[in-house]
Amino acid sequence: MANDFGFIGIGAMGYGMAMNIRKEIPNSSTLFITDVFRPSCEKFKAEFSSHGPIEILDSAREVAERALTIISIVPSANNVRQVYLDNEHGIIAAKANPDRLMLECSTIDVETARDVGETLIKANAGLYIDTPVSGGVPGALAGTLSFLVGKAKTANNSSDLLSKRLITVISAMATPEKIFYCGGLGAGLAAKISNNYLCGTILLATAEAMNIGIRSGVDKHVLYEVIKNSTGQSFMCDHVNPVPGVVPHAPSSRDYQGGFKAQMMVKDMTLGVDAAKVTGVRSTLGPAALEVYKEAAMDPRCINRDVSVIYRFLDGPE
Repeated sequence: MANDFGFIGIGAMGYGMAMNIRKEIPNSSTLFITDVFRPSCEKFKAEFSSHGPIEILDSAREVAERALTIISIVPSANNVRQVYLDNEHGIIAAKANPDRLMLECSTIDVETARDVGETLIKANAGLYIDTPVSGGVPGALAGTLSFLVGKAKTANNSSDLLSKRLITVISAMATPEKIFYCGGLGAGLAAKISNNYLCGTILLATAEAMNIGIRSGVDKHVLYEVIKNSTGQSFMCDHVNPVPGVVPHAPSSRDYQGGFKAQMMVKDMTLGVDAAKVTGVRSTLGPAALEVYKEAAMDPRCINRDVSVIYRFLDGPE
């Protein structure tokens, strides 16, 4: 058990992350996986069993009973509560183990993470650390994600063994210089929510600005070069440019495939707007952007497509 690992959530991001875990851990270690969509687990096992044993389990509780180190990434706060706190199938239902290390990579609200983490500590179920990630599916597959770490203040935090385990696990999925220790439990999520709030508003502003310039007669390639080399330059414009054919590697230039779905942006922007309310921050751009993303998420042109399709939703010229 000490050298075995568990992975909960073999979705788009989780698939690549679990792949790198299986490749990096010892061949003698078993990777236990589970997901509500079992075909994803079966595909994963068929593809990566050559790197070492993989076993598919039916619940988070079963994973916790077999693995001392667990990584999870699921869609929502309710899913996180089910994974960790369900009295029958959750991790808390497994035998208590203070040495259990749990890395929760989902993007959820800070309050839920703190409640889950504190409940697990009181139950002697182990140490829960919020470790949301950034870098998208490409980063997950390449093992170059950013990890934003929030750790509860417990006696275990001083353990050299725990620190080594934490950095070893994260390093299998991240670039070392992109591992950030943000503070106590929930701090990693606070940083992630802040970053996503900025990404969402910048992407929408980029789509509107490109639309204005193109409709005014500026060639889209020239306009991009102007922005890239001027004060409007941003990561979103350079790598997620919403105008098709401007940046070859952007999803918009690949028929909006891959990347981050428009429907998920509603979730992330909602988390940002709600966090602003909780912390007493006057939020002006976020609520307006959120309403646009809500409209886009329901539009037939945007269903199951990368969020950069927002440009098409705004009736931008191709």
